[in-house]
Amino acid sequence: MNKASPDAAPSERYAVIGHPVEHSRSPWIHARFAELTGQRLEYGRLPCPLDGFAATVDAFAAGGARGCNVTVPFKFEAAALAASLTPRAALAQAANTLHLHAHGWHADNTDGAGLVRDIEDHAGIDLRGRHLLLIGAGGAAAGVLGPLLDTGPALLVLANRSPAKAQALVQRHAALAARQGCELRASGLADCGNDFDVVINASAASLTGAAVPVAARVLRRGALALDMMYGPPAQAFLDWAREHGGHGRDGLGMLVEQAAEAFAGWRGVRPPTDGVLAELRRAVRAGDA
Repeated sequence: MNKASPDAAPSERYAVIGHPVEHSRSPWIHARFAELTGQRLEYGRLPCPLDGFAATVDAFAAGGARGCNVTVPFKFEAAALAASLTPRAALAQAANTLHLHAHGWHADNTDGAGLVRDIEDHAGIDLRGRHLLLIGAGGAAAGVLGPLLDTGPALLVLANRSPAKAQALVQRHAALAARQGCELRASGLADCGNDFDVVINASAASLTGAAVPVAARVLRRGALALDMMYGPPAQAFLDWAREHGGHGRDGLGMLVEQAAEAFAGWRGVRPPTDGVLAELRRAVRAGDA
């Protein structure tokens, strides 16, 4: 692992922007990454009014910022605001990472890479040839659909309360699915199918405290059921998975891995994640971080 000298460069400013953002774990994660890689940076929280994303980001840039992570509900706005986008952000039409270049904001979406790395490396599940169910068709689902298809699953169903919204996302990813030999289809929540190997909740159900939006028959015995949320909001989904023979997993691993991908893009060095994830799980259980 490459380390920079602590005195090699002045500290640079980054933040996570969202609504709400007060309880984000990202400042703690990036502080640990900076310690472990010898990087100098400041990373904070940037609350943003629902109608003020562009103004908030512009003011942050004017104050000397170099980059920011973007969380709900601004991922689509982040992609639209950027002067340039990575191919994966362009396909998603949503971004969770902004990096200030000379020509303006450059947008990326590291959510999908983080999710895949957590499932394959931390959970130990090879996604190739699997049957996947992705619940939701908003910014979170848009960001992970392409990277999930890149793993080569046999089937991926995108289920959403509005099937038309899911279908639009499916159509945008149809060429990628065809190249990977994956059957990709959209559905409503009630008719999405049965016996999936992996079920991923990218909907707002956990965030709002709503019931799990699909029937238990979607879970094959022993299936991985992953909620992108973590802490108390994810608990109902994890309990549901366990009650119906699945293995529940929260979004902490995805959170750490997508942050590492963003950090590498900003700083040019990839931080270690295994120890950081273990520390974060202990801190979340203890109510710290």
